[in-house]
Amino acid sequence: MAPSGFVERLAASCAPGVLLTGDGIGPRYFTDVVGRTGALPRAVLRPSTTAEVSRLVAACHAEGVPVVTQGGMTGLVGGTLPNADEIVLSLERMNRIDEIDTGSGTATVEAGAVLQTVQDRVEARGFTFPLDLGARGSCTIGGNIATNAGGNRVIRYGMMRDLVLGLEVVMADGTVIDALRKYIKNNAGFDVKQYFIGSEGTLGIVTRAVLRIFPKPGERAVACCSLSGFAAVVALLAHARRLLGGDLTAFEVMWNAYYARAAALPHARAPLRADRPFYVLVEASGADAERTRAGFETVLSQALADGLIEDAVVAKSEADAAALWRIRDASLEVHAAVMPAVGFDVSLAIEAMEEFAAKVGEAAGALDPEALVLLFGHLGDGNLHVIVHHAQAPADVGGRLEERIYDLVGAFGGSISAEHGIGIAKRPYLGRSRTAAEIALMRSIKMAVDPKGILNPGRVIAIERRS
Repeated sequence: MAPSGFVERLAASCAPGVLLTGDGIGPRYFTDVVGRTGALPRAVLRPSTTAEVSRLVAACHAEGVPVVTQGGMTGLVGGTLPNADEIVLSLERMNRIDEIDTGSGTATVEAGAVLQTVQDRVEARGFTFPLDLGARGSCTIGGNIATNAGGNRVIRYGMMRDLVLGLEVVMADGTVIDALRKYIKNNAGFDVKQYFIGSEGTLGIVTRAVLRIFPKPGERAVACCSLSGFAAVVALLAHARRLLGGDLTAFEVMWNAYYARAAALPHARAPLRADRPFYVLVEASGADAERTRAGFETVLSQALADGLIEDAVVAKSEADAAALWRIRDASLEVHAAVMPAVGFDVSLAIEAMEEFAAKVGEAAGALDPEALVLLFGHLGDGNLHVIVHHAQAPADVGGRLEERIYDLVGAFGGSISAEHGIGIAKRPYLGRSRTAAEIALMRSIKMAVDPKGILNPGRVIAIERRS
């Protein structure tokens, strides 16, 4: 609980509009993208500079007041939903793009910058920032860093961890770590930035980042294919990797149940009939437009000849490509359309996915005979998304589904979180994917850099807070 008079003392030191309290705190500060709500926080802070973040966090640290950091509120694990005793630190005003340096292939941006804004600004300079996901229009770079976001093009460019060269971070006591370096090779001791990427704001507050950007490809080829079985999906991935090499940008798989519902959404346009077991969205990009197109056409024609794919639609324009991607990016809308439902974001070996999917169906059916399982994901990097709709089951079915499915993930040696983080929702299941020794090490690091436990307390791991 914040000390008596603490918020009033903060208010006296803040410029107008920086601190919000009571009725001034709108729902956006305690409601996430899937409609879950937290408590009304004690106050909301909206700093506009790193120095201001440092001063405000130092004040909270001095009096042991917990702080939860927010970006675009697009997280799916409850990590940014506040408790009643917490101060929200929103980075919405720290949204500037400081520099785009095409010579060094970097963009320096503030943590509150929206991903799509960064993409558009970089593209205007003839470059691309390749991280891409369905929430691109509202998620922020700070949130992407905090959760080590992956998205659609990990198969070629890697996770956010691979796209960050430097960070500026405010620690729990207000100390500013300036590690905004613009080069890849740096073996001068520990790679400090990696402590914070994927730590979900529990170790420090990212305020600025140096991102890697790449020359914009001269050509982007996209196709949607229908397939008769999962073995054909895996064979098509191997075929595309062998012929396209580094030009293979994305390889997304959709089981029929997901594809049919996504294609039926009002804004969607079904590229293929929804009567086949599997659908794959494949994308290639390269600097040489003619070579990329020729390679892509070879992949598809050989796959058709070999019986790997049954039918395919190739985008003839950027608008066509966007329409194909819209099917894959519609996951939140599909999830909302089949509520009540529980969503999962897991990683496991590609060869285990078909068996895992069958066992998920069995587990869901045991709890609710009318359960519906929707599966899709970034197959090329082993990331599978699962939505389980339950209609005729007890009220506690969501928790029972989570326990059973995360038990399955552990049995398959997979990860309970591929790219969405742990937050609060997945914390009880962390032991399915991390050993006791790993969790103990995480706890030791947390206690070393945030001994009072004020930064995003209760997220990822739990430690005893100190006054």
